[in-house]
Amino acid sequence: MSQIPKALMELEVKLRLLDAAAHRQVTTLLAPFLVATHRQENLFFDGSKVELAARRAFLRLRFSDRSPLCAVTLKARAVLIQGVSRVEEDEEELDHSIVRACAAEPEKLMTAESRVLRRVREEFGVLGFVGLGGFRNVRDVYDWKGLKLEVDETKYDFGTCYEIECESADPEGVKVVLEDLLKENGVRYSYSEVSKFAIFRAGKLPVTE
Repeated sequence: MSQIPKALMELEVKLRLLDAAAHRQVTTLLAPFLVATHRQENLFFDGSKVELAARRAFLRLRFSDRSPLCAVTLKARAVLIQGVSRVEEDEEELDHSIVRACAAEPEKLMTAESRVLRRVREEFGVLGFVGLGGFRNVRDVYDWKGLKLEVDETKYDFGTCYEIECESADPEGVKVVLEDLLKENGVRYSYSEVSKFAIFRAGKLPVTE
């Protein structure tokens, strides 16, 4: 199974598209550059004594209709300022049957063979897991001007959010390029101020100004 190295610092530009119309504008503009569409299911977990949240971390199991089909991810110490996200990420692809079993019975996360889960158990001192629920996401991926753009339609129980993301070692430079694209085409947007997980935990959509 492929793995992302431990403690990789992920740098991303995150711009919130303010409504479904803005999302349609962007996907129409970028349609010639579409390379893939992913339909994702995201489920989140914490320790039974909130060990992860206490250290600004969370555990995610993700299922997708495209490779990687199943992955476990630990994210920690996230900072999101002016549309630029910095977060420590440790991810590992796992067998579908193992991940589904853990999703159905979180206690199986304690014994599943996984480098990331072992790290969570040992480094964070987790002695049991609880499920927090989750959300679904449709992600369109574009190859545009040498950038990998991800346009998300995130469906929560309480509503839908739209966002354009781009991972880059130069997030400030990429942010200028993306803002120029959106402004030139009259797309309503703002800097993302909270992560998808934070919106999920808040149980409500961010306020649109």
